[in-house]
Amino acid sequence: MRYKGLLLLWLLTDLAVFIGSYAAAYFLRVGWILSTDFPFKPYITVVAITAPLWLIVLITTRTFALTRSQSSVRNLAYIIYSSLVGTALFALGYYFLYGLFFSRMLLLYSLVISTVVIWIWHLLYSMFQRKMLRANPPVFPTLIVGVTRESRALITKLNKGSNPLKPVAILDGKGCKDAEIDGVPVRGKLNKLEDVLSEGVTHLIQCSDLEQSLNLLSACRQNKITYMLLPSVLGIVERDEKVESLEGQPVTMVGPKENALMWFFK
Repeated sequence: MRYKGLLLLWLLTDLAVFIGSYAAAYFLRVGWILSTDFPFKPYITVVAITAPLWLIVLITTRTFALTRSQSSVRNLAYIIYSSLVGTALFALGYYFLYGLFFSRMLLLYSLVISTVVIWIWHLLYSMFQRKMLRANPPVFPTLIVGVTRESRALITKLNKGSNPLKPVAILDGKGCKDAEIDGVPVRGKLNKLEDVLSEGVTHLIQCSDLEQSLNLLSACRQNKITYMLLPSVLGIVERDEKVESLEGQPVTMVGPKENALMWFFK
């Protein structure tokens, strides 16, 4: 419930920020007055109509996904794309309701301001949301299975980045001498799996013990828990893997290194 409330608040504030950005662009272009030559009311009316359509476009890019990093270059590219579509929809809507939109400079102001402000807002709100989701009791308590160098690094990253998935327990198939790792208690071996899962865990991340994959996946399905697999379990350690769709069938793909811009066409 906490997550749904935060997500709803995020969507509503995005609409307000989008409309506010276009209002700021208007006053920046015509001055801090209500121009009679270019009335504010019809302008902001079209902006209000456009805002939900722009938000739908932004949602389709999965910008609001739980595990999405708002500071990534790809996420910024999605926001730029959505802002471009939003500006185009605004110009089209204004044309159909009031005639040709005459100020190209105002369109440029609106595009730039909305892109920058939305991105900054997403960075700030993401920090707030992560803090709220990790507050005790965490919304997404996560079980880590397997103690390896990769899993240790993952736990550190999740905690350092205040990721919504908060590690609360660690199990290891062979046992581990550590009592805790980065503040997360090591609860023992896999014979305690059912006990830990019954404590309200929402996510399980498998970091080793490949032979236990089917058992872990089955346990997650029975308990309605999200199962995640670290690529290093399959021997993929270069962090160049990605999940793609092959005729509707999900596949994990590892390709040769290419120009960074080529991910647009992959």
